[in-house]
Amino acid sequence: MSSHEISATAGPDPAVVLHSTDWAALTHAYGPAATTADDLLGLLEEDPEVQAASLGRLEMSVLHQGSLYSATAPAALFIAGVLPHPRTLAVHESFFPWDDRRRPLRAALLEWLGEFAESAAWDDEALADPQDAEEAEALEAVRACRAVRPGIFEAVVPFLDDQDETVREAALGAVTHLLAADDLADRIPAAADRLECIARGRGPRRERAGALLTLACWGRDTAMLLTDEDPAIRTCAALGTADPSAVDVLLAALADPVAVDGWFDEPLPQVDGWFRFIVLRGLLERAESFEQVLPAALALIPLCSQYSVDRDWGPLLAFAFPEPHAAGAALAWAHNAFLLALVEQESCWGLIANRDAWLRSAGLPADRGELRLLVQTAGE
Repeated sequence: MSSHEISATAGPDPAVVLHSTDWAALTHAYGPAATTADDLLGLLEEDPEVQAASLGRLEMSVLHQGSLYSATAPAALFIAGVLPHPRTLAVHESFFPWDDRRRPLRAALLEWLGEFAESAAWDDEALADPQDAEEAEALEAVRACRAVRPGIFEAVVPFLDDQDETVREAALGAVTHLLAADDLADRIPAAADRLECIARGRGPRRERAGALLTLACWGRDTAMLLTDEDPAIRTCAALGTADPSAVDVLLAALADPVAVDGWFDEPLPQVDGWFRFIVLRGLLERAESFEQVLPAALALIPLCSQYSVDRDWGPLLAFAFPEPHAAGAALAWAHNAFLLALVEQESCWGLIANRDAWLRSAGLPADRGELRLLVQTAGE
């Protein structure tokens, strides 16, 4: 493939990156990065399966489980540079069997750049004073990746207006992570104005919700959409404002947590896990009392389990008992109602020990039988 065929119309020039980089002198997860140039060129092959396999190898090598290597920064520059190439419009499935999405390669590349930017934004305090050559190399890789973020941002931001919804969403995720860079902080106001227009618009739910969650991350107040006709949009708006009415919006959403989890077919880029988790966290950050939260807590209990304790009923326990319950003291009615529902929820009890720390911090017995006795005694 000639340099002309891979030249970009904007952003980093991929041909220059490709030919000016001594790939054999760089490393990735599996050692020398001599074949990385071939994988990068494979992104622009005519066969979509070759494209998918090339991206898969790049994910496993130069961005292995979010780690950064000396080959990562130039690979990211190349990927950013080829985003406008027509062959990135090819639609195909992921190289990985657990990812069954079909989408344009351009969306997958933007998602990769978002993961790159997220990794580059990690705190490198542990590497600030490298103790050996390996740590020094790791620190240098982080610094190199951070140094290329401005150029990558300029390449990514035009795709916020792409015709394809999956491309726009991936671009939004990448922009969100890129703007965590201190040297890009001056770009946030313009980006926020742009996202506010998206949030206020009549576009797809996912796009509007993603814009609102990103605005919240940037500290922009989103109260303007607390009365939107779409409950998902109202809820996302509530997560980005200190307006007192946000609590009522979040309570209304959690009255039906199953519906909340069904709002989005795939998790939004800003969300890890079930959407109800982030809604509950937002409610607990704003509520004034456990009595106020109780209806949501009782609605959530049927979905709780021993595996979800760190995201739902554990935080509810911590909110209910900011100070440990004193042995022998009477339980408040709201506490008793919550604990009674909890102790009868079979899925919350088993061999997983995570719950023990939450219960003990609340001053409650970690043993289910003892907890049942406590709530039964309180109800007499």
